[in-house]
Amino acid sequence: MEEIKQLAEWIGESSRIVFFGGAGVSTESDIPDFRGVGGLYREQYKYPPETIISHSFYKKNPEEFYRFYKNKMLFPHAQPNQAHLVLAKLEEMGKLKAVVTQNIDGLHQAAGSRNVLELHGSVHRNFCTRCLKSWNLSEVCLMMEKEAVPKCSCGGIIKPDVVLYEESLNETVLSQAISSISEADLLIVGGTSLTVYPAAGLINEYRGNRMVLINKTVTPMDHRADLVISGSIGAVLSNAFAELE
Repeated sequence: MEEIKQLAEWIGESSRIVFFGGAGVSTESDIPDFRGVGGLYREQYKYPPETIISHSFYKKNPEEFYRFYKNKMLFPHAQPNQAHLVLAKLEEMGKLKAVVTQNIDGLHQAAGSRNVLELHGSVHRNFCTRCLKSWNLSEVCLMMEKEAVPKCSCGGIIKPDVVLYEESLNETVLSQAISSISEADLLIVGGTSLTVYPAAGLINEYRGNRMVLINKTVTPMDHRADLVISGSIGAVLSNAFAELE
């Protein structure tokens, strides 16, 4: 496939690669995306998912928020897939400088990536809204087996360190993401519909002429890419990496 060979060639020639990814990166780890066929936004609930995972809903109805969060957003046993593993190898080789992700599952770190910029936070970090004590995912999962809303030993509600609708992105992470993308000599965008802002707007910070867009479906930014590859992100990256060897 000519597109794979072109991607492999660009990877071989690049030393400041940045990967920008979304939910499609983790679907091969059996984590459902939000907008694809069978995604969370196509399921039916008493409330729309956008409403449930908003800050105002979390404050008003924590029981329903945590029921949805536990059943539809936590996948503690998920394992990294080929996409995560290839990106970790590229970082180890000194080629990949940063992973900018919209995902909250921590699978990039589990695969071995170190410089991961999590735009929407992580389910692995949790904190008490009263005393600010930190709790890990396994501790929170145990709590939710016993009670609807996880509570700290001080009695405060434990909130996951994820960005809900109506909340702002972390300014430090956002600044680092902008800096990384603007300095990249190759930007690989994968597994994202590029419809969620402000995250999707970050690709506008890229100043180079080697932007690769890998996705199973058409995105509104296809015309901006220098190379568009339709397919599984894991298969595409694996095949391109094999071309390097």
